[in-house]
Amino acid sequence: MLVREMQDLMNRMASAYVAGDAAACAALFVPMGELYSPFAPPARGRAAIEALHRIWTEGVEEKRLDVVDAGCAGDLAWCHATYSEGDPAGSGRSLSVLERQKDGTWLIRICVLNGADPPADV
Repeated sequence: MLVREMQDLMNRMASAYVAGDAAACAALFVPMGELYSPFAPPARGRAAIEALHRIWTEGVEEKRLDVVDAGCAGDLAWCHATYSEGDPAGSGRSLSVLERQKDGTWLIRICVLNGADPPADV
């Protein structure tokens, strides 16, 4: 069941990504969420995460996020997923720590991306 919940969250992220809706991408993070990536400096807080997604989502026509595994202890969970945008340069893996909200939904607290072949200069 947890993997299904995490996949639902990843599907919402992928849909917002393809729609170019950076605000919806950022809304899947807790207000002080963190995003670490080999493709950009760290983004801390929803405003920074939204600004980064505004760049990343521009012109994207395809996005897949597939949960590989997930685990949970109380109101904290982790999720390992693969991501792709249709070409190898936009592919990789992510590991996220999530927090269960009062309404029972999950939001991302920390997301770490690992590209298939990250650039050496970031």
